[in-house]
Amino acid sequence: MRESEEGAEGGAGGAGEAGVGVEGARGAWDDGLIARRVQGGEGVRTGARRRVFGPREGSSAGPRVEPPRAADPARGAGRPAAAEAAADAGADLDFALAAEVAADTGRAGGPGEGPARGAVGGARSGAYARVAERARGARTAELRARLDALRELIALSRARLDGETLDEAGRVLDAAGERYRLSGEHTVVAIAGATGSGKSSLFNALVGANRSQVGARRPTTSEAVACVWPGGPPGAEGLLDRLGVPGWRRNLALDGTPELGGLILLDLPDHDSSDTENRAQVDRMLELVDAVIWVVDPEKYADAVLHERYLRPLAGYAEVMFVVLNQVDRLPGDAADQVVDDLRRLLDEDGLALGEHGEPGAAVLALSAATGGGVAELRDALGQFVAERGAADRRLAADVDAAAERLRSMYVTQSRVALTERARAEFEDRLADAVGAVATGRAVERDWLRHAERACGSPWSRLRRRERREEREGRGRQQPVTTGVAHPSVAGQGRQWQAVAAGPYAGEQADGRAAARPVVEQAVRTVAGEAAHGLPAPWAHAVREAADRGAAGLPQALDRVTADAEQSLRGGPAGRPRWWTVAAALQGLLLVLQVVGVLSLLGVAAGVVDPEAWFSALLPAVTGSVGGPALAWLCRVAARGPARRYGQEAERRLRSAAAGCGRARVLEPVAAELLRYREVREQYAVASGA
Repeated sequence: MRESEEGAEGGAGGAGEAGVGVEGARGAWDDGLIARRVQGGEGVRTGARRRVFGPREGSSAGPRVEPPRAADPARGAGRPAAAEAAADAGADLDFALAAEVAADTGRAGGPGEGPARGAVGGARSGAYARVAERARGARTAELRARLDALRELIALSRARLDGETLDEAGRVLDAAGERYRLSGEHTVVAIAGATGSGKSSLFNALVGANRSQVGARRPTTSEAVACVWPGGPPGAEGLLDRLGVPGWRRNLALDGTPELGGLILLDLPDHDSSDTENRAQVDRMLELVDAVIWVVDPEKYADAVLHERYLRPLAGYAEVMFVVLNQVDRLPGDAADQVVDDLRRLLDEDGLALGEHGEPGAAVLALSAATGGGVAELRDALGQFVAERGAADRRLAADVDAAAERLRSMYVTQSRVALTERARAEFEDRLADAVGAVATGRAVERDWLRHAERACGSPWSRLRRRERREEREGRGRQQPVTTGVAHPSVAGQGRQWQAVAAGPYAGEQADGRAAARPVVEQAVRTVAGEAAHGLPAPWAHAVREAADRGAAGLPQALDRVTADAEQSLRGGPAGRPRWWTVAAALQGLLLVLQVVGVLSLLGVAAGVVDPEAWFSALLPAVTGSVGGPALAWLCRVAARGPARRYGQEAERRLRSAAAGCGRARVLEPVAAELLRYREVREQYAVASGA
């Protein structure tokens, strides 16, 4: 059968998928044999050219999976579960089709009856129609998901990318919306070619009437000519209005071939016309049509303008492209085969996938519009191509692929993008250094020890410290301060952000606040660089901008945090340990013993007290004099552990407060930008079909 042989060869471009003929392991297609095998549960074996009902090879789309469907009463109650599963899950087209045929032939011939040949053919056509319709639905659903992802991608990227970068993707969305709004049931095919290639002759041969002017004058075609095949759904007028075809250039085909119902065929001006308006018209329409038939002749098939300006840039549209070598009647002997082989070589160099051996891609045919040789094959291929009703989806999918490829450098990175824990920890450590958290903790530790010594020391030592402090304050009042402020705060001393005015060198001490700001700026630059590493340029710039905005007020925020910590530590420990009170009471008791002993010794010396009582007077005096310093030393030793813990707690609080400022002003905005990038990266993956 002719139809079976064409289906086995895969057809041209998208037409190959529509073919239902398959060479089996034992010869040509046998409807009855396959139907019997399916009914008997044997399944179907196909040859090396088996076609797969799923995503087209070479396409960026992933596997298409449809959700489980409810039972369709229109499909008939006798339909096997194998047919439903095979067709809905995107299984082998042959198996799905054979299952459909088995169901339909069983209903046509009845149980146990051999179906008539006509019934088998009708069952086969109906089965193919249902399988192809479900395949088209899955393809359309996948494309719409990609378009939605591209729309979301543009919305999320508006504030990060310039308008020119996103304009092309926006035009793809607009074109897709307009195309689906007008008609999804028509297939718009344009015939394009160079001057004298025979485009108009081929157009007339396909239409079956002289609808496009043919002549020796160049250029002959200055405006596009359209022909619409009857039997298709309404909506052709809107598509022709979109293409800008004048009303008087629109025709209705006399050939009422049912397979071509819904076809809109265009004859375009010459793409190499000397008239720039003609070339501009060709370029505009090539962006709007669903498929293109490129017509070349034996003299100009290798024309650089055709290959470099059109075929090479449009290599991604191979599935909606036919390349026809016209005027083969002018070639002697086997010269036509040689020219076709050379044309295939050039197309391969252009990166154009060719539909050979069941592979998706452009169909290459040789024909003569003048003699009619090969025109029937092109008509059959167009019939299968149109019957699929998938040209618009494939064209728009190729548009999305092209837009995604242009945006690839803006979204795709080769390394994992994340703000690591190491980078966060280093940033917080630098902020802790900027506020002097370690020095503050040590100063607080020393301050706690001083408070412990003051509380547990002897009264005489407290008196001496008070006198020294008053003496220092007196010297400070006598010498004016030029820079810095004398401040007893240990937190301020620990951070060294306030210069202590003392002596003639007070004016030479640097302000510690000015020295801390470069530390903060360096910390911000480092963490921003870590977060932006590996990101595409626009998103790396956005991450750095977010970090810089937070860094603008970070030093002031750290100043406030440190001032609050200093204020809370100014009065010393919040609670006095009980053992300080016990030690202070013992110091008071020892002072009393010392005073009593000294007075008793003075009484002995003055003769007021019995001289034999000198030992009883010496003992309390010595106990009080030695016990006080000894108790103070023991308290200093005992206070080291609590003082260290108190200093570490103060350091932890100041470090935590500084880290909180850094997180709120720098890390969180940076993390938000990285999260936005991950969102757009996921949308890009869907839009690109990855």
